[in-house]
Amino acid sequence: MTRQLVSSGSPFEPRVGMSRAVRVGPWVSVSGTAPLGPDGKTVGRGDPAAQARRCLEIIAAALAQAGLGLGDVVRTRTLLTRIEDWEAVTRVHGELFGAIRPANTVMQVVRFIDPDWLVEFEADALASDATDLR
Repeated sequence: MTRQLVSSGSPFEPRVGMSRAVRVGPWVSVSGTAPLGPDGKTVGRGDPAAQARRCLEIIAAALAQAGLGLGDVVRTRTLLTRIEDWEAVTRVHGELFGAIRPANTVMQVVRFIDPDWLVEFEADALASDATDLR
């Protein structure tokens, strides 16, 4: 199977030695995605819903680069620095994934690389046209 690396242009990707997403065959894994704008600065400082929306926009773009879409997502992980933000963040998640309903885990972490980040998401997807993988 071929391996496709997807970049979002984040300055962290080359420094950390990672890709925004990696596709191998029908599977795509999207790395922990922070609320960065195109300028590399934090979007929605202090606003967990705005940060969640930006993270999920980045994930959608990475999936599109890999030839998939949000409808192909089978699992998401929601990481929060303040667990009390879970309702605001999962409301945004529900706006995008309400009909798709991937498996999801919501968890609190101590902090992210940038202390202004309140949320990160990860996602895993399977191409909807994938044949039986047994």
